[in-house]
Amino acid sequence: MKHIFTVIFLSSISLSIFAQKHEGIVTPADYTNPVGDTLKILTWNVEHFVDAHNSPYINSDRENEATPSKVNQRIDQLVAALKKIDADVVVLQEFESQAFLQKIAEEKLPEQKYRFFASVPSPTWYMNVVVMSRVSIGAIHGYGSVTTPVKGSLGENGLPETQNRINTRMLSVEVLVNARYSFILHGVHLKAGRGARNEAMREGQIDFLLGQCARFYKEDRQTNQLILGDLNCTPESKEFQKLLKDRKGVRFIDPLADTAVMSHPADQPERRIDHILIDKNMAKELIPNSVKMATVFSPTQMRAMSDHLPVVAQFLVK
Repeated sequence: MKHIFTVIFLSSISLSIFAQKHEGIVTPADYTNPVGDTLKILTWNVEHFVDAHNSPYINSDRENEATPSKVNQRIDQLVAALKKIDADVVVLQEFESQAFLQKIAEEKLPEQKYRFFASVPSPTWYMNVVVMSRVSIGAIHGYGSVTTPVKGSLGENGLPETQNRINTRMLSVEVLVNARYSFILHGVHLKAGRGARNEAMREGQIDFLLGQCARFYKEDRQTNQLILGDLNCTPESKEFQKLLKDRKGVRFIDPLADTAVMSHPADQPERRIDHILIDKNMAKELIPNSVKMATVFSPTQMRAMSDHLPVVAQFLVK
């Protein structure tokens, strides 16, 4: 009896912490948790996925060039892939807007029951990170107002260079799977490009993101966290390796380490720049060998949809 009492007591503590962390958050009255014991997560850079409307606030020819027929073709391709992959939580990069994705979900994916959405759109650019989920989500943390360093680079004025143009492409959102299980999802699309300056920009973004992870751990050391998206750096790169080093108790695991799995370009993958990284807390729930490229169609068809392959992972969430 003593041992049974101890297990129940610890479970009560766990539920109490969950309630404290998410105080004031409820699910809609008609919400029924749509997942069972497993949760599938997808990240995908869908390459310049824009609607047919011209935003007057964004000065870019590429944002304006899509014709209705081209947009509809891409929507059909995306919908077919999402149905095949059937993920519970979807994180898209290079996607124009949350409103656009909600419209697609409502009109083309009603049976998938995607009900919850999150994003932190850039006021001046058209490529954003958008989250779509079957399970409830809580608070979202957006970083568009944050300035990060470009380490080792000096601006035209001779002062150390900084940037806050692309930090809208990093966000953190609470995913509330059930009454016992939640995690912090960090959806990112880091600075693209090779060379020392682009690497330094990514390092600045990563340093900030790891600092945010440390803040979440201060609230609850048992918090589950994962970083996913187009990191624009390969596993052997200096900036990627920074994510795998223990920094004040913050350390992420690459479940595809020591594999030959690649993600870019989609038809003939030669490098892996799209990742799902898991902290040591959430690694306990990762289903072995579930992290993979979701090549649901032929290489030619996958390349027609995007230059990146989608990445999926599955977790036990009992």
